[in-house]
Amino acid sequence: MSKLNETVLEIDLSALEHNYYFLRSKLNSSTKFMGIVKASGYGSDPLIIAKKLAALKVDALAVAYAAEGVQLRKAGIQLPILVLHPQVANVELLIEYCLEPSIYSPRILKAFCQAAKNSGQNEYPIHLKFNTGLNRLGFCENDVEYIAKEIKSSKAVMIKGIFSHLAASEDAAEKEFTQRQIAGFEKIVKDAEAAFGPIPIKHLLNTSGILNYPEAQWDMVRSGIGLYGYGNDPAIDPLLKPVVSLRTIISQLHAIEPNESVGYNRAYRSQGSRTTATLPLGHADGIGRHYGNGRASVIIHGKKAPIIGNVCMDMLMVDVTGIECREGDEVTIFGKEQSAEVFAAYANTISYELITSISSRVKRVYK
Repeated sequence: MSKLNETVLEIDLSALEHNYYFLRSKLNSSTKFMGIVKASGYGSDPLIIAKKLAALKVDALAVAYAAEGVQLRKAGIQLPILVLHPQVANVELLIEYCLEPSIYSPRILKAFCQAAKNSGQNEYPIHLKFNTGLNRLGFCENDVEYIAKEIKSSKAVMIKGIFSHLAASEDAAEKEFTQRQIAGFEKIVKDAEAAFGPIPIKHLLNTSGILNYPEAQWDMVRSGIGLYGYGNDPAIDPLLKPVVSLRTIISQLHAIEPNESVGYNRAYRSQGSRTTATLPLGHADGIGRHYGNGRASVIIHGKKAPIIGNVCMDMLMVDVTGIECREGDEVTIFGKEQSAEVFAAYANTISYELITSISSRVKRVYK
């Protein structure tokens, strides 16, 4: 790659491939794999990621909202696409673009069945979402009979999949709770298949589920954060490769005298002579104010440079005292030298929030 001259989010597709094969190695050969590309491909580029996953022969993709699925279809993605959180207002759009909805409540069930009937559909594929303890979305266990009555009254839809979502599969302290979820899902599947007949695809496991509860992989697994290089486990993270790296440059160096202040509201006060560097990214780029005032550090020539003062909208300042550097030198916010998990932890948040926060104005480049 040529010398860096601006802020970029680098997307490493070879790392994505590595992570996919690592996760795939934990599964039975017959188990299907769904790649999660919601939230702009976890902050990267949903089209590039989806095309790479298609080339890797994943079985399906998933997004959160209908508009994300439409974007993929318009880009030529032909894989089955599950929409995890469809809204009543978008049921016709789902059908128009051949997107498979997660049906999670009586309201969305009625609306989608009616839309499918109105458009003359025959056995349109849907996935039933059941709540087994996350208490976020999903039917209750005792809703099977109600769903059966609604669906059997029309041949417009067919149940392609049934699934639930684990709440704490990464937390060893919550193993008993997770096992109760697994057992609860098993009972729901049994009741549902007694009511509907065989359901082709049962899926429960997320990334941490794949790693910690492979015995519950059923017919398909869903992976999001693991594909992007994070396993929610310090023992697993070194085995994965971060797909995205946020890098920038030093715009200007300043010699700061004792008792001088830096940035808005004079939040930083120098205790002695210091050298500071101003970087061209800020909270409008996804590096929020909660990383400022010494909480987080960036990496310059292999050394940590703490962020000082308040993060500005388009800039932030770091203390480079004792670091040999020049204007134009490269700076890593997160990537191979410092993982997004490590950087996020400075502000008591998680890699998911950090990587999905990077603004669209940050240039994406690809390896």
